[in-house]
Amino acid sequence: MLRIYKSEDGGKLVKLKKNKPSSFSWYNLINPNDEELLKVSTQLKLDFDMLKNALDLNERSRVEFEDNALSLIINLPLLDDEGNFDTLPCGLFFTKKNFMTICSRDNRIISSFNKNTAKTFDTRIRGRFLLSILTKCTQYYLKYLAIINQKTEEIEYSIRKTTKNKALFDLIEIQKSLVYFTTALKDNHVVLLKLLRMLRLPSLSKVITFTEEDIDGLEDVIVDNKQAIEMVDMHRSILEGMMDGFASIINNNLNLVMKFLAAITIILSIPTMLASFWGMNVDVPWAKNPYGFLVVISFSAILTIFTIIYFKKKGMF
Repeated sequence: MLRIYKSEDGGKLVKLKKNKPSSFSWYNLINPNDEELLKVSTQLKLDFDMLKNALDLNERSRVEFEDNALSLIINLPLLDDEGNFDTLPCGLFFTKKNFMTICSRDNRIISSFNKNTAKTFDTRIRGRFLLSILTKCTQYYLKYLAIINQKTEEIEYSIRKTTKNKALFDLIEIQKSLVYFTTALKDNHVVLLKLLRMLRLPSLSKVITFTEEDIDGLEDVIVDNKQAIEMVDMHRSILEGMMDGFASIINNNLNLVMKFLAAITIILSIPTMLASFWGMNVDVPWAKNPYGFLVVISFSAILTIFTIIYFKKKGMF
């Protein structure tokens, strides 16, 4: 899907026709087909393969400046309807006159730049627009990490009550999400640092202009991104501790069950053993005594009671 927008005076965002491109417009591609990719690469004079790479779900973040075009691929955070977290590569391409974003699927970050929020950005001020996207990306990482922290606390609370498999699967899913976040944030951090160094290049100013305020804003984004990396590392450490604790709880419960079953087996073996002795087809004590049965039962009960008391003192129950 290809949509072309352009900001106008008064904080308005106008949608342009695809066959009538205009300078300083924003090309937004969401899961485009090859025809749309070829059309945009021809109009903006961008490498087709580079655009195609931005749609690869396994693409790493990077930044390049060549052929009078600035190309960035960053990883955006995702939260699906089922509450699972993931990352999504997003391509940001700048030419002398236009700006393009390309993603393989719709996401909250790019879609947050719309007609309702048009006053917060301007496609004609492209350096500030890029900074807005990078800022929004980092903010969503921090927002999702706060949600992960809340979910972790809820799982920890549930583990205190029960050790069901669902809690374990939830922990595994969160741990997998944090691995995605760690890789994406560290790659994005490298891109942000490289972009900050590239802003001083005279040739870059011919494509995109950054003011001193924009540079300060980019440095703030780098600080926030570093904070997100530290938060991810902290959450991963907490989760690893919870997983170890979860395993210890399961092992401890299993040991308690096995110990209880062993004690019950021993206790039940006492009357069984006595009954087998007096049930043999040979002469046994009290065989002809009218109270022999009661004697055996009483003796069995006394031994069983003493065994229960002994195991109870030893903590077997």
